[in-house]
Amino acid sequence: MSVPARRRIPALAATTTMVLALTGCSLIGGDSEKADRADQVVLVTHESFALPDEVVDAFEDETGLELVVRASSDAGALATKLALSADNPSGDVAFGIDNTFASRVLDAGVFEPYDAELPEGAERFALAEGGDLLAPVDQASVCINVDSAWFAKRKLEAPSSLEDLAKPAYEDLTAVSSASSSSPGMAFLLATRAAFGEKWDDYWRDLLDNGLKIVDGWTEAYYGEFSAGGEKGTRPVVLSYDSSPAFTLDGPGGRSTTAALLDTCFRQVEYAGVLKGAKNPEGAQELVEFLLGPEVQAALPGSMYVRPVSGEVSVPQEWSANAPEPDDAWEVAPAEIAANRDTWLEEWTDVVTR
Repeated sequence: MSVPARRRIPALAATTTMVLALTGCSLIGGDSEKADRADQVVLVTHESFALPDEVVDAFEDETGLELVVRASSDAGALATKLALSADNPSGDVAFGIDNTFASRVLDAGVFEPYDAELPEGAERFALAEGGDLLAPVDQASVCINVDSAWFAKRKLEAPSSLEDLAKPAYEDLTAVSSASSSSPGMAFLLATRAAFGEKWDDYWRDLLDNGLKIVDGWTEAYYGEFSAGGEKGTRPVVLSYDSSPAFTLDGPGGRSTTAALLDTCFRQVEYAGVLKGAKNPEGAQELVEFLLGPEVQAALPGSMYVRPVSGEVSVPQEWSANAPEPDDAWEVAPAEIAANRDTWLEEWTDVVTR
């Protein structure tokens, strides 16, 4: 989701090893250096994209096409790359554009209409404008996560709200991804604008004064900075997803050692679309249809830590126990995002680079 959490989606050492192993052995037919051929379909996406080998094999066996995946950085960087190369796309399908960046690529004329039926329940995640160009594939809520075990060990109450993050008790404890290069980071910026209105910038200054660390993307924040991310991170508060605690269990069938703060969340939906000028437009249509199909929808929770848009696919049982969805999430209307994103990013950059 870019994980997404995509958006969408992704401890103790054993659990983290399992997740990394799953992601590492997932994917991905093809080599990004190969030249495009008629028997290939090229997917351009973000660095968090992953599917199990057997799912990719099923697509290739069914279609006779080799799936070549070209991944680059986070969803924000992907959107910029797609917009700049609208007349000369580097693939056939793009996956990972989310509702915070969708208007950027739609305005650039990046996509052709797709010809695939949405799964039952997915209509509620479709874009009001551009719904025929971008198909919803997964969804998750971007939320602040805390390392519950870290706080319990120190007998310190964990933060529970956006306001808490700026309190002196939590100085130097929080890491988030950048709004300019990361879709979770942009979602967090939008959450703070929705929560604090015209005083959003004062809130960010308070966060920075309290030692907030901003990194480029979700992977760096979660696995590099988070104390429960498995790579010797030191910060017990991180921007991630509502689904992330399902992957930090203290043992098989156990309890999560982390928690998502459900009052801090912003809903993120990731989309796929056929790139205008695709070298294999027929294969592109088949790939979008496959991403919406039951095999991929069922694989999303375990491979990308995000929820399927299909109402016919259930999430794993441990998600219900350890990774509930927020009853309410902060929202900003897509039209408002489209009209103001560039200005808001400029204002945010001014604040964080003062």
